Amino acid sequence: MKWFRQRKAKENKPSGSLQLNSPSQSKGGYYEQLAREYLEQQGLSCIKQNFRCKLGEIDLIMQDKHYLIFVEVRYRKSEQYGGAVASISYDKQQKLVRAASFYLSHTQQHNRLACRFDVVTFNQNKPNWIQSAFDAEPL
Repeated sequence: MKWFRQRKAKENKPSGSLQLNSPSQSKGGYYEQLAREYLEQQGLSCIKQNFRCKLGEIDLIMQDKHYLIFVEVRYRKSEQYGGAVASISYDKQQKLVRAASFYLSHTQQHNRLACRFDVVTFNQNKPNWIQSAFDAEPL
């Protein structure tokens, strides 16, 4: 009975903003916010931040006049192992594509826009925006 009460108490916590538990999650949230602000300064509007579904996560979903843009944000302290861009493997790209497909299938309001996948990387807090970083291959 005690276990049930403890579990129930955890389930009933208010669902507020995203809770960041580890230092890397906190750092990731910081760079996602920097990327969002940078892209908004470039004229994009934010539709959703940290979209999560059973198929994966998308850091930012942005929109401009012609595109719905799915954005992956990456930061690496060092370029020693290829840097931030190199860390987006083919498998990661496919996971982003599947999550984007899920988002589109459950959101009718954006179906008329073309889509693309962008990447924002950070090197010493300076953003590097790579538009159309990769193509979505048919799944």
